[in-house]
Amino acid sequence: MTDVQPVSERLRESDLAACIRETRLVAVLRRVEPTARLVALVEELATAGVRVFEITFDAPSAAADLAACRAALEADGANPCFVGAGTLRTMAQLDSARGAGAAFGVSPVFDPAIVGAALANELPFIPGAYSPTEIDAAWSAGATFVKVFPASSAGPNHIRELRGPMPEIELIATGGIDASNARAFLDAGAVAVGVGSAIARATPDERRALVRVVRTPA
Repeated sequence: MTDVQPVSERLRESDLAACIRETRLVAVLRRVEPTARLVALVEELATAGVRVFEITFDAPSAAADLAACRAALEADGANPCFVGAGTLRTMAQLDSARGAGAAFGVSPVFDPAIVGAALANELPFIPGAYSPTEIDAAWSAGATFVKVFPASSAGPNHIRELRGPMPEIELIATGGIDASNARAFLDAGAVAVGVGSAIARATPDERRALVRVVRTPA
């Protein structure tokens, strides 16, 4: 049986985890089609300073899309970037993500079996949770970070109140995050924010502005 605690500790000290803490932003890219448009967007975001990308696995082309984004970023080679897989709700999706070379996995829910399988393969994993009980259970199961989802339904105060009794649990606020509220979630104690549709729909200038907002120290 996998010794979960040492694995989880190593993953929480990994280069990926350090990058998330430093850059404070995960770009969540859902069904950006075709692949050429997705790759172009990822390259633009990397130039703007984004280092962590989540390709959601709710489209048939997800594995190929992730591999294409990895290849493009590795070819550029200017800055280290991490491309992971999101919306992982089944073991089949987890296996597909690993096969495509995902640097990490993300789920909108907490499934102990999927978290355990990811840790068994030393894949950093960020499960979704909302209530204090879910969040504590996900962290205790070895989550690298815990994704608070949907974050916007309760607002930054939800993060602030969670941090009070559980200061050791590192939270990534995701769901309804944009340039108008990202900073408030970070100031409330989130280690990072996950931004999806607000990035995909924005203009290049708006995307660059969002990156600046997130990365500027308080």
